[in-house]
Amino acid sequence: MTPVHFSFSAAFFLGLSGLAFNRTHLLSALLCLEGMMLSLFVALSIWSLQLNTTNFAASPMLLLAFSACEASAGLALLVATSRTHGTDRLQSLNLLQC
Repeated sequence: MTPVHFSFSAAFFLGLSGLAFNRTHLLSALLCLEGMMLSLFVALSIWSLQLNTTNFAASPMLLLAFSACEASAGLALLVATSRTHGTDRLQSLNLLQC
């Protein structure tokens, strides 16, 4: 494994471990998801550059578009929950109530 591949996989797994172990606030969970998506974007971009083909050239841009949609939906949920519940702490949210 090259150092470049190691750094991107380490960045992805750090975001995954932050999402799994540090679930106190919704904003921190969203930031961990964005870090994971950013590491996937950079890894997919470097992978398509290393292959020297144009077949996978649109894949990083498609992933970037989906991650932007995910970020906007996550921020909309963050604003909605902070307005209704007064906080973004995940322990105070009850998913069974509207």
